[in-house]
Amino acid sequence: MSRKTIVVALGGNALIEEGTKGTIEEQFENTRKSMAAIVGLIKEGHHVVLSHGNGPQAGVHLIRNEAGSSQVPPSTLNVIVADTQGSIGYMIQQSLMNALVKAGIKKDVVTVVTQVVVDKNDPSMQNPSKYVGPFFKEADLEACRAKGWVMKEDPGRGYRRVVASPIPTDVVEKETIHELLKNNKVVIAVGGGGVPVCRNPDGTLEGVDAVIDKDRASALLASQIDADELLILTGVDKVAINFKKPDMKVLDSMTVAGAERYMAEGQFPKGSMGPKIEAAVDFIKLGGKLVVITSLEKAQEAVDGKAGTRVVR
Repeated sequence: MSRKTIVVALGGNALIEEGTKGTIEEQFENTRKSMAAIVGLIKEGHHVVLSHGNGPQAGVHLIRNEAGSSQVPPSTLNVIVADTQGSIGYMIQQSLMNALVKAGIKKDVVTVVTQVVVDKNDPSMQNPSKYVGPFFKEADLEACRAKGWVMKEDPGRGYRRVVASPIPTDVVEKETIHELLKNNKVVIAVGGGGVPVCRNPDGTLEGVDAVIDKDRASALLASQIDADELLILTGVDKVAINFKKPDMKVLDSMTVAGAERYMAEGQFPKGSMGPKIEAAVDFIKLGGKLVVITSLEKAQEAVDGKAGTRVVR
């Protein structure tokens, strides 16, 4: 079997299971359970980069911002992403290192706090649509808007802050990540989609209050480090069209053209499978060979070609 460089985008369920409170103890326990498939890939000799989401954890930070606002200054969104990259990276790093020790594998695991460049003129900057943080009542709207927030109704649930979700254009630390891989390290990077930054005309970087989709950032990183494969782990074993309808059809594979056609038909909603399919299309169009979308449990089988939905040119 040939050794591959694989970027693995861990879904939110890798850290916080549905129906749990999401305590640190629960997150550690869940992360430990999630590492078996990753150890399997490393055992097979593959070079692995892990990325992860941070939605629930960033939400907790935003609630802390609100609760502590009378005593401490709030953190900006880009700093919150950096904070969660560190804390989640630590949980994955320790859990994976312990799992490798138990498997008799000596290998370093390292977390890179990763900055991802976005365009200040991205259309989403003018029309923010990504919900973040806690729910508010109508009576709170004036105070929220006084902070400069854009508020929208999350139908049936209350009002929430919305922020821009621009398309990532460059991973600042890509060369460092590439070097670490060449030196046989396992790398955790672009956590939470990466810390969103823009490049000033003089080449300096500056944080932006936005959030980047984790799967799209993973696709960009995968292309920039010449990864062979992007493995997107989510809550289902395979992608389906007409999801949860009587004529639901599970897909073993699809081409980029097929994926784009299904997206145009509205098969993959923005809040669930949509960004994953967009990321898959991005990676292939940027020169990648293969994307596999599957569940965490099927990760190793998917890399061996025995599970998941394959997206190909």
